[in-house]
Amino acid sequence: MGRVFADAMAAIALILYEKPGCHLCEEVRVKLAQLEALGLAIALESRNILDNAAWFAEYQYRIPVLCWVDHGRETELPRLSPRATVADYAVLLAKR
Repeated sequence: MGRVFADAMAAIALILYEKPGCHLCEEVRVKLAQLEALGLAIALESRNILDNAAWFAEYQYRIPVLCWVDHGRETELPRLSPRATVADYAVLLAKR
């Protein structure tokens, strides 16, 4: 299969707030890895909410939370359904 996103510019900087054992978090990681395999450059930073009290307080009931990072500023992306496809994630990231 060819690289669909071959003309993408710089890597998309993303932060994934997650915790160990979260199957929904793992599904997001899988979808992002599939996008990378198609040629979309993604710089993913994983943040375990158990490592930081502020993250835990903010995200404990909402993980996985995916944020786009631009010039050091985080913007929370809309949460997609657990049934979202790789194409759905591609559309989401194209809107950033």
